[in-house]
Amino acid sequence: MIRKFVTGLAAVMFLVSCTNVDPVTGERTRNNTGTGAIIGAIVGAGAGTLAGGDDRRNALIGAGIGALAGTAIGNYMDRTYQNLRERLAGTGVGVTRVSQSQILLNFPADLTFDFNSDAVKGQFVPTLRNVGSILTEYNQTTVDVYGHADSVGSDDYNQGLSERRAMNVGSVLISGGVIRQRLVAEGFGEARPVASNASDDGRARNRRVEVYISAFTG
Repeated sequence: MIRKFVTGLAAVMFLVSCTNVDPVTGERTRNNTGTGAIIGAIVGAGAGTLAGGDDRRNALIGAGIGALAGTAIGNYMDRTYQNLRERLAGTGVGVTRVSQSQILLNFPADLTFDFNSDAVKGQFVPTLRNVGSILTEYNQTTVDVYGHADSVGSDDYNQGLSERRAMNVGSVLISGGVIRQRLVAEGFGEARPVASNASDDGRARNRRVEVYISAFTG
């Protein structure tokens, strides 16, 4: 079963407090003792006023973010897309214009995470924070972070891994400046493959985190 989470401020604080920092590399690793607290905090946030849909719309309006309409949508998303493409060139992050009102960022798992780990690689954190910084410049958008896994391992394990990876990517984006009202993190486990899981290459493509940036139209 797919479970949805909103990455709230309390959740970010739990993510920070429940990770360890390597004193040499500066890379964060998960403290297993705190995992339940992290998930519990975000489940709690998801049960509150920021559960998506109308609640997210109301939260964005309350945060002073105006809705886009008409031709302004295409022009605004054109600028967002061009800026993302230019500033993320050479990082390995895929930038795709899905429609007039939506952009997809694809973070391959091998680039973003170590094998079987949900902690964002230390060397990739600056790239993610840069994405967050760009998104603060185009704040009339919502940010949906989707985690995906391959079919190796049990359904429950892959579901949990995809959720934690989505939450951790969302946490770094928030640390880069994205306000929590804009962002929802969700895990899909192995339910949405983009390639066959019968090959190493296909499984690598299926292990990914996607970030959908959508025009806020109220």
